[in-house]
Amino acid sequence: MRRSAGLLLHRGGPGPELQVLLGHMGGPFYTRRDAGAWTVPKGEYEPEEPAWEAALREFEEELGLPPPTGGAVPLGEVRQAGGKVVTVWAVEADLDPATVVPGTFRMEWPPKSGRMQDFPELDRVAWFAVDRAREVIVKAQTAFLDRLAEHSH
Repeated sequence: MRRSAGLLLHRGGPGPELQVLLGHMGGPFYTRRDAGAWTVPKGEYEPEEPAWEAALREFEEELGLPPPTGGAVPLGEVRQAGGKVVTVWAVEADLDPATVVPGTFRMEWPPKSGRMQDFPELDRVAWFAVDRAREVIVKAQTAFLDRLAEHSH
């Protein structure tokens, strides 16, 4: 089973002022997509690594910035459509999306071309009001938005 861990940054709130930081998945498959193409910054980890440590490491790898300090609220886990189990913590912090230096991944593109290309893990990050975030986030991850909203009240 593949596992992934990440941090959901939030600011403002409670209520309609609450905003979350999401990343738009990089690579050719998501270039023209909006709905379902945004995610909590996260990444895969091996079973022997604690999920919290993986979340901190992946935040830095995905965004090129140190993870924020401050209290973390566990938002639990969800199973995505592909079977991956994602564990997330909410952290209240502000971050300027312009400061992000995304990590990259390498894949063959175009398919069967034999050419390897590098793509950003996340091609952009942005702050979203929670209602708007629900429209664009990977479907299974809406549970994290619900849990954060419950905790913020």
